[in-house]
Amino acid sequence: MPSSGRLSGLRRRRRERRRRRAARDWADGLPADVLLAILHRLDHIDILMSADRVCRSWRRAAREEPSLWRRITMRGHEGIARKINRCGMACEAVRRAAGQCEAFCGKYAGDDGFLIYLSEQCPCLRSLCLISCNDVTDEGFAEVVQALPLLEELELSRCRNIGADGVYELAGEVCPQLKHFRLNKQSFKNTDNNMDKDALGIASMHGLHSLQLFSNVISNKGIETILDNCLHLEYLDIRHCFNVDMNETLLAKCTKIKTIKLSDDPIDDYDLQAESPGMTVQSPVRTYDYAWSHLCCFQGHNDFYFRHYYDISYPPLLR
Repeated sequence: MPSSGRLSGLRRRRRERRRRRAARDWADGLPADVLLAILHRLDHIDILMSADRVCRSWRRAAREEPSLWRRITMRGHEGIARKINRCGMACEAVRRAAGQCEAFCGKYAGDDGFLIYLSEQCPCLRSLCLISCNDVTDEGFAEVVQALPLLEELELSRCRNIGADGVYELAGEVCPQLKHFRLNKQSFKNTDNNMDKDALGIASMHGLHSLQLFSNVISNKGIETILDNCLHLEYLDIRHCFNVDMNETLLAKCTKIKTIKLSDDPIDDYDLQAESPGMTVQSPVRTYDYAWSHLCCFQGHNDFYFRHYYDISYPPLLR
């Protein structure tokens, strides 16, 4: 039979555990809308990496409130980009959205398999922004964009494996509601013999209201083609497009555009790293532990694929 001293020690430890649990769940009395307002101020990567550990209320809200994941943004955190599995995090964020996701923005956070999962889980997606997602290919994007006919905003910046002939035309055809398109390059490299190949595809996006082409090798002819076919264009950004010479002919075609930014205009408000012509920056290398990928599980007919290739447990840092 345990001694009285030992029982007293057990009671003290139990009381201490209860006290710590109560202290950790400091948000338990907050109304749901207040708690969500707090979490909405955090980046989704922060929520996935840290919010679960704050207290039970935060963990419950982060995992069980689809409204928190209606507009998913996975950018920033460049300092630890090499040590986190952004693609696995993106999959988990989409899963938590429970079909309610309307906008996804990811940097280094997607490949063909993830995009297929995104299109299956979020058929009502209206905004898709991919930045430096070099594992997304023309074939994967072409398959996915056909499953997202409600897209109104599309960004394919610095995705070097997207851009084959016919890809942008396809997006224009299957997404009739597309109003905003961003196609920004890493840096201006005047080595492409077919300078206006992007323009032919963009010209099929007849409903565009805004277009940003940063560091594109497009020429006057390409810009004219776009302006002749995108009659609703109100915003045009062609900064660092040094092949464009804004002559009188081009200026006459731009009379209906409310805002235009030319090749030599300031880039203070540009939200990506601007590089000098010919300059390149190495992308973060994913170095997370492949063994973690066996811990993930998804619902649906792609279970096997995602269980083997994505890590929704996403260890925050390599150990």
